[in-house]
Amino acid sequence: MQSYTEAVVESCEPAYADVNWDELGFNLIPADYMYMMKCTDGESFSHGFLARYSKLELDPSAAILNYGQGLLEGLKAQRAKDGQILLFRPEEHGLRMKMGAERLCMPSPSVEQFVDALKQTVLANQHWVPPPGKGSLYVRPLIIGSGPVLRMGPAPEYTFLVYASPVGNLHKGQMSMKLVIQDKSHRATPGGTGGIKSITNYSPKFLQQVFKPISEAKAAGFSDILFLDAATGKFIEEASSCNVFTVKGNVISTPALQDTILPGITRKSIIDIALSFKYQVEECLLMVEDVMDADEVFCTGTAVGVTPVASVTYQGKRCEYKTGDDTVTERLRTKLAAIQTGTAEDDFGWTSTLNQA
Repeated sequence: MQSYTEAVVESCEPAYADVNWDELGFNLIPADYMYMMKCTDGESFSHGFLARYSKLELDPSAAILNYGQGLLEGLKAQRAKDGQILLFRPEEHGLRMKMGAERLCMPSPSVEQFVDALKQTVLANQHWVPPPGKGSLYVRPLIIGSGPVLRMGPAPEYTFLVYASPVGNLHKGQMSMKLVIQDKSHRATPGGTGGIKSITNYSPKFLQQVFKPISEAKAAGFSDILFLDAATGKFIEEASSCNVFTVKGNVISTPALQDTILPGITRKSIIDIALSFKYQVEECLLMVEDVMDADEVFCTGTAVGVTPVASVTYQGKRCEYKTGDDTVTERLRTKLAAIQTGTAEDDFGWTSTLNQA
């Protein structure tokens, strides 16, 4: 396995890649290197390596292609004003991947291996980490069933890989989101995989349930959809790829975690920050009426960070919310962003600083 130093030596030619950092969107710009590690079923991941970003070779009968056996994660590396590169809560992402792998009957790297792979990948691609304030390096770990199968079942071989891409804001040009509550389709069902980052949660398999409604919502001028629970159709769960919060007075509420709701790392962090600010935080069954009656609504996630919601529409009724500088949302967003970028003291011990060459 290559060390951090070897990774840096191979990839530290320019200070920055030749990118127009002011025009970054949330589209793939492959960084130079990716990390790979393989293991057979019943064994453990052991030896990984860095390689040039390139296409993968897969058997036509690979489990990921035939049955969608795969898991993903996503996190960001940020460049601080002093030039240091910071990772935000990588251990939490490693733990979540292990939880998802167990659910999908897959082996997973240890948390230590996971974090080591992230650090090697980021350091090998450090000139792709945008300048301070210009964006971040989005890091995408994956575990896929790469071995061949015919009958439905676990793959005989698994591949863990990590690649990266510089990104800007997911909702570029938007300071807030406009959401619509979807009451005809559902993102997840009890007993399913909604609480983990299974690749199938985002695949065309769910075109009718998820992709089509989102496309229709965006065509109608909305940023995203809020999905209701499949069992009763009464309770808010989450948006297509982010958790949701409401603010009412001094009370901040978010749907309680269950197997239909992803345990977001940003969600968890915002709860801790809110408690440190002495807000009352409730993890509860959040009804549609609670959202429509809120003072503020915001979404959280690795891609969106903390993004205020300007309006929510349900069955033709539109409710607008307070946004801007003098809001609870902005106070929470500012604190989280300051920790992630190293401009504020990290009292929680969430950030990892990467040692560069």
